[in-house]
Amino acid sequence: MSDTDGPIRILGIESSCDETSAAVVEDGRHILSNLVSSQDETHRPYGGVVPELASRQHLSKVGPLVAAALEKAGLSLGDIGSVAVTQGPGLVGSLLVGLSFGKSIAYACGIPLLSVDHLEGHIRSVYLEAHRPISHPAISLVVSGGHTSLFLMEEEANYRLLGKTRDDAAGEAYDKVAKHLGLGYPGGPILDKLAALGDAQRFPLPIAKISDGSEDFSFSGLKTAVLRETKRHEIVALRPDEKAENRRDIVDLAASFQRTVVETLWRRTDSAARRTGAKTILVSGGVAANRELRQRFAHLAQEIGIPVLFPSLSLSTDNAAMIAAAGYLKFLRKDYAGLDLTADVELRLGEQGVRRASRHL
Repeated sequence: MSDTDGPIRILGIESSCDETSAAVVEDGRHILSNLVSSQDETHRPYGGVVPELASRQHLSKVGPLVAAALEKAGLSLGDIGSVAVTQGPGLVGSLLVGLSFGKSIAYACGIPLLSVDHLEGHIRSVYLEAHRPISHPAISLVVSGGHTSLFLMEEEANYRLLGKTRDDAAGEAYDKVAKHLGLGYPGGPILDKLAALGDAQRFPLPIAKISDGSEDFSFSGLKTAVLRETKRHEIVALRPDEKAENRRDIVDLAASFQRTVVETLWRRTDSAARRTGAKTILVSGGVAANRELRQRFAHLAQEIGIPVLFPSLSLSTDNAAMIAAAGYLKFLRKDYAGLDLTADVELRLGEQGVRRASRHL
């Protein structure tokens, strides 16, 4: 176990969905290593993540990745002060692989175990790379394949959920639309690339209106509207021998779909920021890598005069550095988890009102 008077080095393990990752982060800010093993090739034939296959891949990858992360950092397990693992939300089988491995290290080395909410990890990825202190209150948008959530942060590590998706997450809608159009998996990067070539005004697609006036999101209606447009205009799925760039109908539909998703995210975030008097907007999660989303939020920053902060592209998707960074806050508070810790697929960051994200376990 490392000397707490010296650097605090935390080993992070992330396995909530279809990417296995291990990282070592020092003092919550300095990334010594951050390795990610993608499962895209495994799940591509199915057009989405197959939970059982994901669990098997985690089992085979987690040990070698942890060893490689330590080697890249130039450390051994004896130099690690704590282990941070993703507790949830996510796929239960995938989560259990990372949790079990992390618990075994904590037990064998006699070091604290830290449980991390996956969404808080995404939020911490912004702080991990911030070059100056982040002003609060802040609005934080987490948008990924499994989550679309909006939080108010009155101060650092203090979360209140303002809105969440009522059906499909934004990234999930990307994958489903791409699958319907025969474009492959994962859908986000593919549609983003095609959208840059298309006419976003060609297909009128709706932005969901939430009748109770909340700041929740909904993308299932948009997905249905895309299917309706394909039938109305007789747009057939891309054939294996075709190039998507040569299909004007698919390119324009991709542009129209992406413009509507980005507009939805921008409107909700803009409304929340103005209403709460936010001094900063944070955007994180896999969809935060989207080209048009970053451009639109850069314009939003100019419009309302506050900074909009994104993580780098490498920290936007699931990774263990963000989990270690989130765990660092718990380590400082000695908010340790017990070895009876188990996966919680229904973990809900900030749903109990403004509160500290971590609980003493």
